[in-house]
Amino acid sequence: MLRKIGWIWLLGSVLAGLGEILGLSLPTLRWGFNVSREIEWLNWGSGEGAFLWFGWLGVFFGVVFGLLVLWKFPRDFAFTPITQRRMDRFKSIKRGHRALLILGFLAMIASLDHLVVGNEPLMMKYEGKWYFPAFVREAKVAKGKDFGVGGDEAEAPVNYRKLKHHFADTGGGNWLVMPLVPYAPTQDTVELPVEQLETRDDGLVYRKQSSKPYQGQVSKVYDLSEPNAKFMQITYRKGRPEGLAEGWDMQSNRVYSASYKEGKLVSGSTVWNGGGELDDFLKQDASGPLIVYYSAAPPSLSMGHLLGTTPQREDVLAYLFGGLQVNFKAAIFYVPFVYVIGISVGLLMGFFGGAFDLLVQRLIEVFSNIPFLFVIIIVSESFPKDLKEQLGLGVILFILILFGWMGMTYLMRTAALKEKARDYVAASRVIGCSTPRIIFKHILPNAVAILVTLVPFSVSGLILGLTSLDYLGFGLPPEYATWGTLLREGLTNLSAPWLVSSAFLCLVSVLILVTFVGEAVREAFDPKKFTYYR
Repeated sequence: MLRKIGWIWLLGSVLAGLGEILGLSLPTLRWGFNVSREIEWLNWGSGEGAFLWFGWLGVFFGVVFGLLVLWKFPRDFAFTPITQRRMDRFKSIKRGHRALLILGFLAMIASLDHLVVGNEPLMMKYEGKWYFPAFVREAKVAKGKDFGVGGDEAEAPVNYRKLKHHFADTGGGNWLVMPLVPYAPTQDTVELPVEQLETRDDGLVYRKQSSKPYQGQVSKVYDLSEPNAKFMQITYRKGRPEGLAEGWDMQSNRVYSASYKEGKLVSGSTVWNGGGELDDFLKQDASGPLIVYYSAAPPSLSMGHLLGTTPQREDVLAYLFGGLQVNFKAAIFYVPFVYVIGISVGLLMGFFGGAFDLLVQRLIEVFSNIPFLFVIIIVSESFPKDLKEQLGLGVILFILILFGWMGMTYLMRTAALKEKARDYVAASRVIGCSTPRIIFKHILPNAVAILVTLVPFSVSGLILGLTSLDYLGFGLPPEYATWGTLLREGLTNLSAPWLVSSAFLCLVSVLILVTFVGEAVREAFDPKKFTYYR
């Protein structure tokens, strides 16, 4: 298993470097180079010729880490009997083992990145030529005119969702294949969702598959593909027009108004100031009655949004996927840094004791007595806004790491105090082992059970911390999809319950899975399971 991880890490790092050289946009592997492009001081030079040292540094460390794992764990490597029994015990705890498999599956889906959720086609055929926009890092942004789109959208960046409909309407053998969810997690405003209503035999307007007459705003538009171009708008009560009706010409000029009462036109209420005859205006080709969602749209398979849209007209399913990616990325960077700092400081406190131990204890006690979230908010607000927007996730992770290592120091300190009194430590000193070797080669492996049991709970704490900061508005910039932001939007738009419910269910589900894994690991590594007294 460990050798597989080493091979995956090594292969992924090599592919990341090759992808950058060949101009490919590989899922997940492109992340380091994308960050290097977005932040000026993470690259040298400018334009396409810039040297992205941060991305190449990530490739170098990835290759080194993969080779190190393969070297440390040869083919004939075998776990100690105690470790093997612990692993078997963990597998026997079905709840934790299945939760780990589900988390692994979610991590695999999240690593597919824009192959699953994205607004660029996986493949496209236009005029006999093949294109792969999702896999190729283009030097320039493709425009509508490059693929036969005319009018106002000819000079605009191509909208591949509309282009797909354009290909279907014009024919000619042109086609494209979009990802499973054809929307980007953020910064991708979807077309206005519309829901078509139906007029039944009783002359009343209903929502489809509804037995109650519709009540609310009803619109008619000139073209369903352009819902912004309204033709008529009126409020319906009990399935009939009620109140003011307004009409617009094709240039979006308001030219008509009238009043209705109980479904009938109020005599003398009609106002017409358009060109031509009123009858010709009313007889124009337009859509049937429909609902146009100018803000958040509810979940609907017919509208193409399984979980609805946000008030910013972003697809909720794509947004949740982006939030899952942010959580996994944060955990990958947060856990190693926190554990390196916490383990090192804790072991040094327990091994050396004395003034160093007292000084670090007092420092930790000072910060521990201040509510963790308050400290994070204060430090987050002290960072310049421009720097936070530029670095994004890096700033928040730096703040969380800065104060997140203190919790485990006391556990490691206790383990070091206990282990340094053992005979094997005295024997190591006698044969001349150095202090770092004694601490990290002899004492640390005997405290590994403590570390393994803490990892899942550290991950759940990280997810809660990120969500809390984003919910309170002190977290990541808007270009990041976060569950905390979706929770805040849901609670400020209670008329759209699908926002808060979807974010809440995702958050709780992931936290429950991580907790199940943590409980199973803690039980599997419990020393009482393998200790016998005679």
